[in-house]
Order: sequence, then structure tokens, then C-alpha cells
Amino acid sequence: MVKLCNFGFQKIINLIAKATIDTVFETARVEEVIGDFVQLKRAGSNFKGLSPFSEERSPSFMVSPAKGIWKDFSSGKGGNSVAFLMEHSHFTYPEAIRYLAKKYNIEIEETEQSDQEKAITDVRESMYLVSEFAKNYFHNTLFNSEEGKAIGYSYFKERGFTADTIKKFSLGYSPESWDAFTKEALGKGYKLEFLESTGLTIPRDDRPFDRFKGRVMFPIESMSGRVLGFGGRILTNDKKAAKYLNSPESEIYHKSKVLYGIFQAKQSIAKLNNCYLVEGYTDVIQFNQSGIENVVASSGTALTPDQIRLINRLTKNITVLFDGDAAGLRASVRGIDLILEEGMNVKVCTFPDGEDPDSFAKKTSYEALVLYLENNAKDFIQFKASLLMNEAKNDPVKKADLIRDMVVSISKIPDRIQREIYIQECSRIMAISEQVLLSTLAQLVQKDSIEIEKKHKQKQLQNAFEYVKNDDTLQTDKVDSLYRFERKIIEILLLYGNKTEKFEEVLLKSNNDGEIVDVIEIKELKVFQKIYLSLQDDEVEFASPIFRDIYKNLIDYYLQNEDSGLDKYIIHYQSGVPDEVTNIIMEDEKNVLHNWTGQNIFPKSKEEMLNQDVSDTLLTLRWFLLSEIIEELKNSVSNDPESDNMESLSLAMSYIELRGKFSKKLGRVVVRYH
Repeated sequence: MVKLCNFGFQKIINLIAKATIDTVFETARVEEVIGDFVQLKRAGSNFKGLSPFSEERSPSFMVSPAKGIWKDFSSGKGGNSVAFLMEHSHFTYPEAIRYLAKKYNIEIEETEQSDQEKAITDVRESMYLVSEFAKNYFHNTLFNSEEGKAIGYSYFKERGFTADTIKKFSLGYSPESWDAFTKEALGKGYKLEFLESTGLTIPRDDRPFDRFKGRVMFPIESMSGRVLGFGGRILTNDKKAAKYLNSPESEIYHKSKVLYGIFQAKQSIAKLNNCYLVEGYTDVIQFNQSGIENVVASSGTALTPDQIRLINRLTKNITVLFDGDAAGLRASVRGIDLILEEGMNVKVCTFPDGEDPDSFAKKTSYEALVLYLENNAKDFIQFKASLLMNEAKNDPVKKADLIRDMVVSISKIPDRIQREIYIQECSRIMAISEQVLLSTLAQLVQKDSIEIEKKHKQKQLQNAFEYVKNDDTLQTDKVDSLYRFERKIIEILLLYGNKTEKFEEVLLKSNNDGEIVDVIEIKELKVFQKIYLSLQDDEVEFASPIFRDIYKNLIDYYLQNEDSGLDKYIIHYQSGVPDEVTNIIMEDEKNVLHNWTGQNIFPKSKEEMLNQDVSDTLLTLRWFLLSEIIEELKNSVSNDPESDNMESLSLAMSYIELRGKFSKKLGRVVVRYH
């Protein structure tokens, strides 16, 4: 942990007032917050999408607006809006609150911290802060310094960028001086170690200097808008210096995992359900200025699976835009195969000779640009055929290689129906029988399947070796059983705690003959009241510390908010909803993911016979705990045969009789755990 020197802001660090935090939690809608980062589709009363935390092709990510929480079944993560921002965008808790406050136009009230409470942040957070400062410094230098206006601003104006566009992308300028930025940052209290670890400053014993001196600056931001690194373009004709210079790889910047412009494009991509993929920064900026915002750049690097998955969170459709005279078109085809492999739909659009997306958009109106993209975007199979046919021409060997190359691309597509449709298209274009293509495809798919199966078996074998059998099976079974009972009680409390039900109460009363008999009365109680009173009567305490804390929290909540729903309870957990809570609440949503109803399978609702479920759960728990007591009494007798154990035996017999009554009430033979 590293303490920062005042962050360059103010000597007293402030905390967000509780009233502001309460307003944020009450206002934020979980589906809107997550919808900025993940493409969500309606699934009944909920939403579903691809996990942003793992690689997958079938959605396992669920969002429940009614409950105010999300659950990622592939990674096990879950929580509320704030938890998502902290998990997905690596925000601190205060940053997540500030982000939501800004999103929903909530004014932030702050309270002063004591010296002891002043923030201590980790290395990553320090690097983010330094990068944010650098972005603002370069941007202000562009607009407010003579050098910045004369050189940097003039360059952007020549490229045709307006002041609004420059501000939208926070473009900037780094002075020609060797250490202008480094001096300014150090003077504001930022530590040299973070200036160096972000690559903004290059270390040298006698005098550290600015990496990007004399360059116009392009901040590279994450999907949530955090500054990860920079691209800098030199404006002089220095042949020894690289035209474009990027931040080096760091703790926060991995060029293979970021896309330039994703922060500005995410909403448009999700809304239009398509993403234009270009190569350079200015391509993205010029398209935005022309009115097309759903565009991102791979920033001059070869397209990677991580970058594709970043787009996949927002849309299944990618249109790759290539320069008209791009010499690397052939090599770029590999990127198309990667997109197909991720289960996405890909089209390709090329521009006229001598044009690139930047130059073409600059001289074309919005309407004409949209029309050109619509008319010239080819399906990948058509594009690949037209591109490679020029190479093959009348050479039958090259043509055979081309056809094989196209089938290899088709084999990357996970969806079987899509594969067959593309085979038909390939057959038509290349004038070759479908049967030959299908046979080649089958061989390729089988080969891939064998590789996948091989990896799967290796993983299974590894898991088998890692599995350590517990010899104390008896004890394990007992612990697992008790855990299941306790979890079931927490589940009922979470889902139905404030629901009113009619419960049977067995009371001991004297009849007319003076005999003590069981009398059944019907009482109307809240579910939480029934559970609380039953466990209190039996003096039962949860064995699991986690469930013990959740139980206490739930009962306290219901006692104070008897008529409040689950959504209010989630808000009540402002510091972070425990994983066990989200696991239980979102468990039913798996039925939505599996679409059982679409297969004419209808899982039974837990609300049906709720009173019976509550009673059975409590009775089964009593049965289990009673069995534990009986076992202890038996052990005490067998371990000390010399002593008089009549009292213990008598007590054990009474408990066995009582346990028999419990079993009878449950209406089934209860499996013993010992």
C-alpha cells in the first residue's frame, strides 16, 4: 500500500456524505448501469448477456431490475451496481459512488476526513490518478499555452477536427521541453515512481525526461473512461523518432486488451448493434465528427481475442473497415478468422484506392458515408473470395488452396447452421460441389473437436489428482447437511421473509378428561417471524459464521422494515452484497438462462406451498439437531460403561421417540447422516 502526496488536489481529502450515498443507491438502476458495459437482452422480467468476466458464447450473466442485483454464473461474481463497477472497472468504492452520482446528476455532498482516515490507495490507483492528471495537463496545454495552440491545436485543425471533437476525445499536446510535464507533475505532489511506471516519464539518474515531448496526445481510455495510457504523434520530420509512440505495457495498460474510442462508442455500439473496426486514432475521431460514433480502433496492433471479446460485450456484429490500398489486406484476414472464432458476425468494407476511413469520412457527408458503408460492406466469405481470387486467377493449385483457406475460416464458426449456410455460399461463389466442401469442413471440425476433448480430459485428470479424499466422511456429511439446512433458511428469509402465511402451531392442552394432548391451531405470521420464533424457542444458533451474520442482519432488517421488499434490503447492503446473498437470490434465474419453458419444462415455483416448505425445513433442522444430541448421548454411554447411565439412556429414548414424531410429521423416512 502506498500513500500519495495530496494527489495534486487538496491537502484535506473528503468523504462522500451518507445522504448522497443513500440517494445514489435509491436512484441507480442496475440494468442501466450495467447496460453501459454489457449488451443486455430482455429475459422475462430480467435481462441476460455474456459475462464480462470470462470467455463464453452462451449467456450466463443475469441482471434483476426488481431485486437490484446481478449475478455472473460463470465466474460466481455478483452484487449491486456499485459492486459491478468495482469488479468490472476496478473502481474504488468512492469512485463508483461518484461515477453513479455523475451519471444520474446527483449533487455530491462531502464531509471532511480526519488525518487518520485519509485515503491510502494501491499502486494501480496511483497510476490511474497520475494518468488522469496527465490527460488534463496535455489537454490544457493544447488550449491554453502558446506552444500548444501554435503547434498542437493547429495540427488538429488541419486534420479537420473541431474544438468540440478535440474536447470529446480529450486530445492534447506535450511541450517540446525535455521535462515540462515531469516537473509539473512532481510539483503537484505526484510521485516519480508512478510517473515512471505509467511510462509518462523515462528514468535517468541525472535528469528524468518526458516520454512524449513534442507530440500531440491521444488518451487511451477503458470502457468506463479511466485513462490507461497514451498515444503520441510526432509533428517534426525527425527520421530517428517513431511517428507514433504508445505508452509501454504496465499494470494498467495492456495494448492487446484495449480498443481506442471504446468509451465514446459503447452506447452507440449497443444501441445500433454493430461496431465499425478501424486501425488508427484519427479514423475513429473523424468518423465520430461525421456523426458515426459506433467505431473503435485496434490502435495499429494486430487484432486480438481480448479486443474482440471487448466488442462482444456490446454487440455480435463487427464491420471491419480497410484502407483501399492497404498492403496488409491479406494478413488482416487472420483477424476475421479470430472474430468468427468468437461466434460473431463479421462484414468487411474497403474504401477506394488512396483513401482510408479518416480521409474518406473527412470529405463525405454523413448521409453519403452511411450509404457507402451499407452498400459496400461485404460478407466475409464474399470479401475473402474476391481478395484471394485475384491471387489464384487461373492457377488450379492456388485456387484449391484458396478454397481450403475459406473452409478453414468457416470451420471457426461455432454455430453449425451458420457454417452450413456459408458452405452453400462458398459453393456458389467458387463453383465447387457442397459435398466436397462439407467433407473438408467435417475433417477440420472433427480435428478441432478432438483437440478440445483432449484438453478437457487433461483438465479432468488434473482435477482428479487435485482431489483429496476426506477420510472423515461422517464428519463431512454432518457439516454439509447442517450447511444445507442453514442455507435453506437464509434462502427462505431472503426471498419470502416479509410474506404473510398461515402456519400450523402444535400446542399442548388438557382435554375434558384431564389428559395432555396436541392441539393444532392456525396462526397467521410473517415468514421471518415464524422462523425467528421457532429458532429462538429451540435456542438454535447457526454454525456457519457467514450464515450467522446474514441471519442476524436479515432479522434486524425485517424487524425494522417489516413491509419492505427485497430491493430495499439490497440497498441496505451498501458496503457490498455478500456473495452468498446474490447466489441465493439469483439461483432461480438459471431457469431463465436454460429456457426450460421454451422446452416445455416448467420448474415448480418456490412460492407454491411456501408454508409447508418453511415448516418442513424447520422440522428437518430440528430432526437433524436432535439426532446429533442422541448420538452424543449414545457415545457418552458407550465410552463409560462402568457408570450408572440410566438417566442418559432414558433421555436418549425420549429424544428417539420425539425424533420419530418429527419423521412422521415430515411424512417420509428421513435419511440418517451417521
